[in-house]
Amino acid sequence: MSASVNGFGEIAESLRRSTVLIQAGGRGNGSGVIWSSDGVIVTNAHVAQKRQLRVQLWDSRELDATVIASDPARDIASIRVRATNLPPATIGNSSRLRPGELAIAIGNPLGFVGALTTGVIHAVGSVPGLGPQKWVQAGVRLAPGNSGGPLADAAGRVIGINTMVAWKLALAIPSDAVEEFLSGGTPSGRASENWLGVTLYPVQVPRNGNRGVKTFGLVVLHVEAESPAAHASLMPGDILLGAEDKPFSVLDDLSRALRGEGSRTLRLEFLRGDYARVRRVTVQLGNSAMRSSVAA
Repeated sequence: MSASVNGFGEIAESLRRSTVLIQAGGRGNGSGVIWSSDGVIVTNAHVAQKRQLRVQLWDSRELDATVIASDPARDIASIRVRATNLPPATIGNSSRLRPGELAIAIGNPLGFVGALTTGVIHAVGSVPGLGPQKWVQAGVRLAPGNSGGPLADAAGRVIGINTMVAWKLALAIPSDAVEEFLSGGTPSGRASENWLGVTLYPVQVPRNGNRGVKTFGLVVLHVEAESPAAHASLMPGDILLGAEDKPFSVLDDLSRALRGEGSRTLRLEFLRGDYARVRRVTVQLGNSAMRSSVAA
């Protein structure tokens, strides 16, 4: 046991060297994993929204990066920097994970570069409300900026790409799914423009102020700076109820409402403080420079 503890610092340092900071301009920062020594980096599609990105390596070097493939449905993307002899991560087999195993997450949350958090694996499989896609579900603490970073096992092998938090668990795209994505890519090779810029959590709320009757909603935990949600004046604590007369029951309902490309508007219903008063906001998608209007 003492040998494992003594080696943990080396494992963490190796993971940090294989983790990059991705600067996405006004959309904030994210993380990425060096997948190959010749410059291929894996991250989330929502981190790699722009075709041209800036990447900071562990040794503080900054390089331009280009998106080479993106799958917004699975929220995964690959980017490339012009560099060689980079320290690639060791990739593990996510299909062999078992509940209770140690999980290590590295990322750049809230401006802290190379931050580490640990927990245990809870499950590998689909999550209610998020469709059939499989996730590595772990009890590690994530924050804005962890997106796209590695989730690793006790040996430092990457077994997932951290993506979101749901039901108090961190969800990561399994490494097996990442390998499949890299082998096949996507036809278009570019990300969807439709990005809202919020972190959400499913909740139940009283319907029309009646505490005996409840409905579902998505509470806003975080709003990214300069995002369409920020321009629409959405705030943490707001509860999204639906879009275009279609209610939100699960997280995937919002994903469906956002699908599609090109500049367009999306009308959202939400609550702010008063459960008896439904508010409406028109969000401009595909053009974060245009501000949106809020109406009671």
